[in-house]
Amino acid sequence: MTSQKPYLIRAIHEWLLDNASTPYLLVNTDHEGVQVPTDFVRDSRIVLNIAPDAVRDLNISNDWLSFSARFAGKPMDIFIPIIAVQAIYSKENNEGMFFPEEDMPTPPPPPKTEPTTKNNTNKSGSRPSLKVVK
Repeated sequence: MTSQKPYLIRAIHEWLLDNASTPYLLVNTDHEGVQVPTDFVRDSRIVLNIAPDAVRDLNISNDWLSFSARFAGKPMDIFIPIIAVQAIYSKENNEGMFFPEEDMPTPPPPPKTEPTTKNNTNKSGSRPSLKVVK
């Protein structure tokens, strides 16, 4: 199944706006692909205001969160992989959702190969079987 995280981010964002709260996003900037203004990063984290009056073209897909905003008067396009989002919460009361730190997906282990012997060769590629001999 796909991750619940992007769906929860979209839902909490809408819920915060419906309750007249300012949605803030906490992002771990150590993840690959994070494009944010580095001048505002502290301890590999950045907090971003994603309220409609602070950003343009907010897009929260299943893999990426992106928008345009101004930082110190300079326009910038922001790109954040969903895995880098640590929290979405209200500026006013800290209500929202904090996510556990996710590890990067690990590749599956390589398939185990069985040593072949003279008597244990299987040319058909099917699984070996045993027979009862009387």
